[in-house]
Amino acid sequence: MRAVLQRVTRASVTVDGAVVGSIGVGLLALVGVTHEDTQAQAETVARKIAELRILRGEQSVADAGAEVLVVSQFTLYGSTKKGRRPSWTAAAPGPVAEPLVAAVVAALRDRGITVATGMFGADMAVDLAGDGPVTVLVEA
Repeated sequence: MRAVLQRVTRASVTVDGAVVGSIGVGLLALVGVTHEDTQAQAETVARKIAELRILRGEQSVADAGAEVLVVSQFTLYGSTKKGRRPSWTAAAPGPVAEPLVAAVVAALRDRGITVATGMFGADMAVDLAGDGPVTVLVEA
């Protein structure tokens, strides 16, 4: 499982012209799932999202009471090794990926973190105001 974390002052996701999730200060987490991922990886990624000290003042989301916007992102497992068209074979199919992305969200909420989400499988417009910029890749 991979997550790209971007520190933001605000972020939102719009689907079909309607905002489906938005946050203020915190992290935008783009989460990708591969075929071998399990609940254990989801919990590890959630822990890292909550505890990495990458917010201002070297605080974590948990320390600062910040918010997280989780957006599923199968393209994190795109391969560009051959040709000009990425291969998506390493990305888990929806029936595998969706429950694991939901498990990341649930594990964050279990920690008392406010979490907004995109809409799995939808064509989403993600709007963000990067802070720093700070972008970190997390793998489990």
